Amino acid sequence: MENVLEVENLCKKYADFELKNVTFHLPKGMIMGFIGENGAGKTTTIKAILGIIRSYSGEIKIFGLDNHKNDKKIKEEMGVVLDDMFFPEILTPNDINNTMKGIYKNWDTKMFNDYLKEFSLLPNKQIKTFSKGMRKKLEIATALSHHPKLLILDEPTSGLDPIARAEVIDMFQSILEKDDCSILFSSHITTDLEHIADYITFINEGEIVLSKTTDELLNKYGIVKCTEAEFKKIDKKDYVKYKKTKYEYKVLVENKKKFKSKYGMYVIDKITLDELMFLMIKGEK
Repeated sequence: MENVLEVENLCKKYADFELKNVTFHLPKGMIMGFIGENGAGKTTTIKAILGIIRSYSGEIKIFGLDNHKNDKKIKEEMGVVLDDMFFPEILTPNDINNTMKGIYKNWDTKMFNDYLKEFSLLPNKQIKTFSKGMRKKLEIATALSHHPKLLILDEPTSGLDPIARAEVIDMFQSILEKDDCSILFSSHITTDLEHIADYITFINEGEIVLSKTTDELLNKYGIVKCTEAEFKKIDKKDYVKYKKTKYEYKVLVENKKKFKSKYGMYVIDKITLDELMFLMIKGEK
């Protein structure tokens, strides 16, 4: 399968934080959810992909091109929404439209205006009058309106109410289907990703913990709930992490079917991405 984005052995060191050999691949036409705690390295990785951070080791290829050497060509085909992105507050959406027409060859004014209507954003209103949610919608409309082949989204639904979030998620899926676009979607709202992501990449303390299909994670992984006596019968090699609670043990297993076949009558629950993150980060081995 052709990859739109390839991150290989990405390393970046700060005084109090380090990315350590971050590696993952985003196949063409797919959505990858990028998850992890605040400070885990999601935004640092994204800024390296975008060329905002340049002094790192490792390799990043976008559309098969080195992102250091092909900035202009890559940026023409890429849409971006960052958590800390902003437009000057004195501008209006019409000003944004006029500016972007001079930047992107494929800028689509009709599409942009259609998004403004869909999001109830007045084209002549200054951005300083917009709420946080309205500003986020304007950023999304801008990112989508030049028909990008790759969308890089860092917390694109933060600040949106549940209805607006659902609208935006539906829009991303629609864009994926119509424009043969691929999406890297970083979010702490993991329920959004469970519904739309084809792949999940999980980063913790600057290291990739796992990168798998969403189906594999949600359907093969599970949580075994058992007593202390039952837990002591489980071989260490047959679980990933465990957490002892007041009343029971919660044990993360990588293959529910295999575990059930070996150990029999344990209660095995389906897992959510929130539970997976919690046990991988806070659990013991």
